[in-house]
Amino acid sequence: MGRSEELVIKVIELKGSYYQIGFEQGRQLKSKILANANDLDRFSNKRFKIFRARKLLEKFSPNLLKELRGLAKGLNMSLNAAIERYSGYDVSFPEMGCTTLAQDSYYVRNYDFSPTLYDARLVFVRPIDGYASVGFSQQIIGRLDGMNEKGLVIGLHFVNHMHSQEGFIATTIVRMILDQCANTEEAIELITRVPHRFCYNYSITDFNGNSVIVEASPQQQIIKYAHPLICTNHFETEELKQKNRVEIHGSIQRKQYLQALLKEKLDPLSAFHHFNSEKSPLFFDDYKNFFGTLHTVLYSPKDLNVIIGVGKNSGPFIFSFKEWLQGSLRLPKMISGTIMQGE
Repeated sequence: MGRSEELVIKVIELKGSYYQIGFEQGRQLKSKILANANDLDRFSNKRFKIFRARKLLEKFSPNLLKELRGLAKGLNMSLNAAIERYSGYDVSFPEMGCTTLAQDSYYVRNYDFSPTLYDARLVFVRPIDGYASVGFSQQIIGRLDGMNEKGLVIGLHFVNHMHSQEGFIATTIVRMILDQCANTEEAIELITRVPHRFCYNYSITDFNGNSVIVEASPQQQIIKYAHPLICTNHFETEELKQKNRVEIHGSIQRKQYLQALLKEKLDPLSAFHHFNSEKSPLFFDDYKNFFGTLHTVLYSPKDLNVIIGVGKNSGPFIFSFKEWLQGSLRLPKMISGTIMQGE
């Protein structure tokens, strides 16, 4: 038998310049992060990779480099140490699962991973010189999924660690797109230029309902227009399916379940509950092996509403991102739910 545990997610508000946003996060997290990585310059191979990471950030996302500068200052560490730890360049990340459905007026997904490697932060951010967004953070500056003020929504889906090259991990790429892209076409343009570290699917939709799956390996990115969109954790195109893991049966099953579910023509709340119920084939509790559902989130690009579930059979918690942008929404300090941990 397992035991029930409370999973608490902090709700973070950040506004200002990217440097100020980074500094504030560093200040908030300083007591929890050991800022002892100031000696990275001793290692020439690390120094060379950090130099490349910095040059690529200058090219693809200079604002995130500014945020990393602020973060370094707030954490009292060197910029090189902050880039090495938090830029998401040339780092490893454990396997995870994610399931997404996007149709009509909503995009709903489950994020499946382990609470031990989960930021547990829902971040509302409004930079001066980038698009405002709301989403779940990973490695502080990265995002697992999110929606920006233009109604662009994106989430990541792990496919494989094999075939890796130097590049950015998916969480950093998701953040770049939320910050810079107003619609699906702009997201495609950026995601096919930035260097990728691993094989991931990206599920993307926008205000106009233009939905795509980007099958992205470090070597090649394939664009698949899809409406409705169903995305899990395997490649399907002939060009890339040889890069899948050996075992993709579970990913295929989840996709087939959603294809059958489409016949029910679910409204947003019904779709949310289909994902968040502990009895759903889309909900998992194998947290020990990095495959337990941590959050369910439904983004509505048209009205900028966000519906969130933490753990199983949750709430839901409903936020109006539009009201937050207008300054009329007071956010809670945290939201919580229940997960079932195995013995």
